[in-house]
Amino acid sequence: MTTENLLVELLVEELPPKALKKLGAAFAGTLVEVLRAQGLVDAAASTTHFASPRRLGVHLTQVASKAPDKAVAQKLMPVSVGLNAQGQPTPALLKKLQALGLDASAVADLTTESDGKAQVLFVQTKVAGATLVQGLQKALDEAIAKLPIPKVMTYQLESGCALPGWSSVSFVRPAHGLIALHGASIVPVSALGLQAGSTTLGHRFEAKVSPVSIAHADHYATTLERDGAVIASFDARRAAIVSQLHAAAAKVGNGVRPIEDDALLDEVCGLVERPNVLICAFEREFLDVPQECLILTMKANQKYFPLLDAAGKLTHQFLVVSNISPADTTAVVGGNERVVRPRLADAKFFFDQDRKKTLASRVDGLDKVVYHNKLGSQGARMERVRQITAAITSLANLAVDTPAQLFVESVDTAARLAKTDLLTDMVGEFPELQGIMGGYYARHDGLGETVALAIEDHYQPRFAGDELPRNTAGLVVALADKLETLVGMFGIGNLPTGDKDPFALRRHALGVIRMLVEKDLPLDLPTLVNAALPAFGDKINDPSQALLDFVFDRFAHQLREQGYSAQEVDAVLALRPARLGDVPKRLLAVRAFAALPESPALAAANKRIGNILKKTDDVDAHVSQVLLQEPAEVALFAAMQTVLPQAQTQWQAGDYTASLQSLAALRQPVDAFFESVMVNAEAMDLRLNRLGLLKSLHIAMNRVADLSKLAS
Repeated sequence: MTTENLLVELLVEELPPKALKKLGAAFAGTLVEVLRAQGLVDAAASTTHFASPRRLGVHLTQVASKAPDKAVAQKLMPVSVGLNAQGQPTPALLKKLQALGLDASAVADLTTESDGKAQVLFVQTKVAGATLVQGLQKALDEAIAKLPIPKVMTYQLESGCALPGWSSVSFVRPAHGLIALHGASIVPVSALGLQAGSTTLGHRFEAKVSPVSIAHADHYATTLERDGAVIASFDARRAAIVSQLHAAAAKVGNGVRPIEDDALLDEVCGLVERPNVLICAFEREFLDVPQECLILTMKANQKYFPLLDAAGKLTHQFLVVSNISPADTTAVVGGNERVVRPRLADAKFFFDQDRKKTLASRVDGLDKVVYHNKLGSQGARMERVRQITAAITSLANLAVDTPAQLFVESVDTAARLAKTDLLTDMVGEFPELQGIMGGYYARHDGLGETVALAIEDHYQPRFAGDELPRNTAGLVVALADKLETLVGMFGIGNLPTGDKDPFALRRHALGVIRMLVEKDLPLDLPTLVNAALPAFGDKINDPSQALLDFVFDRFAHQLREQGYSAQEVDAVLALRPARLGDVPKRLLAVRAFAALPESPALAAANKRIGNILKKTDDVDAHVSQVLLQEPAEVALFAAMQTVLPQAQTQWQAGDYTASLQSLAALRQPVDAFFESVMVNAEAMDLRLNRLGLLKSLHIAMNRVADLSKLAS
C-alpha cells in the first residue's frame, strides 16, 4: 500500500459567482469525507480546496492507494439454531458458513454474544479495503450529487468525448474536463461522461499554453498559475483582490478607501480567474445624487468598488476588478467608465423626477398597494402604525429634546409618510433603498431632520448587528412598525415554520428586543402588545400569548448566543420580566449570585419550597408570630425580618445584584428550618402558618429570577 497526495479537478463552464465559494467548499468537503469513511485518508491529512469561475478542485495529502483490510464480526444466527444439544453445527449453520466461503473448520472460531434477547453466533471475517479507484469513484459521485445546486441544466456531450452510455448530462454548468492524480499517476475514474486525465484549461485569453499539463498532484496550483494564468484557490484569489484594492486606493491618495463589502468581494472573486484592479472615474456632477444610490448601482449592477474619502463620503473614482491584464489598460478603463455612466444617469433621473412630488402627495397611493389579503393595503397598514405610535407615546415619558406636542406631531408625520417612498421611481428600481430615500425626500420637502431621520431609520435594525434608530422619534416609529407586523401576522396565524419566515418575523422580534433592551426604554412588552391590538379592530384574533412566547424564545436564543449560560437565561426569563431593559442587569445579578458559596443550597431550597407550594391550594403569604413554635422557624422568621426588607429596598432601587446577595444571609436559617421543622404539621393552623412563611420567602427569593433554575 502506497501513500501519495491526491488532486481532483472538475473543469466546467463559468459557475454562478455568488454560489462559487459554497460550491467549492461543498465539493471538497464531501469528497474528503467519503474517502476518509472508506479508510483511504489518514487522520492527519490536510485539505486544500480550489474554486475558480471554471473549476472545482481539492488537494488532499496522505491518500492511500488501498485502504487496509477490516476485521468484521458478522452476525450469523442464534446459538439455539446454529448448534444442536451436543454443541455440533446444524445444517443451517453449515449452509450459512458455506455462503460466506467457509467450511466446518470455522465453527471452532465462532464467538457468542448476547443481542439482548438470546445468545447469537458471530464469525470474524476480513473485508478487503477499497482501492483508490473504487473509493475515489464513490467519493466523486457523491460529491457531485450533493453539490448545493438550486437549479441544474441539461446539455449534450460532445461526440467522441463521451463515455459509452453517456449522451446527455444534468449539472450546474457543462463540464469539459476531469483531473484525478495520485502523485504523478492518473486515477482512472470518470464523472459526468468524462474520463479522468492530467490536463486542464487555463485562462481563456492569457494562458501561456493550452491545454495545461499537470505533472504531479502537488504541482497543480503553481503550474496553473504559471502556465494557465489562473489563481485556483478562492481564498488566495480573494486575498489578492483585497491587496490590489488597497494598493489602488493608496495610489489615488487623500486617504480614500474602497468600500467594505464581503458579499461583493466573494461575488467578484467568483467572476475572475486572475484579478487585475484598475482605477476608473465618473463625472463629478453625479455626486449630487444621494451616495447610497450611486454606491448601490455600482455594486449591484456593475460589481465595482466605490471609493470613499476619509469622512466616508463617496468620491468620483471607483475600482474595477478586471479578468485581463493588457499592457495598455486604457480600453478597459474607458469601457468600464462608459458602461457605468448610463447607470448613474438613470439614478440621477429617478432622483430628480421623484423630488417633483412631495411625500405627502403620495399617501393616497398607498391604498392601491396590497400589503396582505387579510390585512389590507399599505395605506391601511400605515394607519395602524400611526395608531400604535400614538399608543406608545402615551404609555411613557420618553426622553426627547423637543416640546411634547411637537414630538408627538413629528412621530405621527413620520409614521404617515414612512412607506410613501415605496411609490418612488428610485425605490422601484432599488428596493434596498426604501426608508433611505424617504429620508432624503423628507428633507427636500422641508419636514425637518427629526422626521427625516425617523423615516430613514424606521426599518432599523434591518439585520443582526445593524444600528438602531438614531433619534427617539425613529425608535417609536420603528417599534410601532415591527409591532404592527408581529401582531398582525400572529393575529391571522401566519407564523414562521422551520426555516421559512417570509415576513421576517424572527428579525422583527429581535429588533423589538434590541430597541427595548439597548435603549432601556421605559416600556413593558405585554403592555406594548396589548396597545397594538385595537389598531386591527376585528381583522385578527388576539395573539398576545403566542406572540409573547415567540419573543421570549427569540430573546433566550439571543442571550445564549451572547455567552450567558442556559441556567442563567432560564432563571431570568422564567419570570417573564415585562421590562426587557432590566434583563441584562438581572442576568449579571444571577451570575454574581451563582458564584456565592451559599448559592447551591439556597437554589436547592428554593426548588424544594416551590415543589411544596405546588402541592397546596393558594397559600396566603402571611405569618402569625404567635404560631411560630419551633426554634428553627422562629430563627428563620427573625432573619427574614432583617434580610427581606433590605433585599426588597435594593430590588426596588434596581440594584438586583445587591438584592440577591443580601439573600445569602438566609442560607443557615433556611437549612436549619428544613432539618428540624415539619411543614405539613397535623394542626391546620401550624401548617398554614409554616406554608405562609415559605410563601413569603419564596416571593422574596424570586423577585429578580427563578433561583430554582440554578439548582443542579
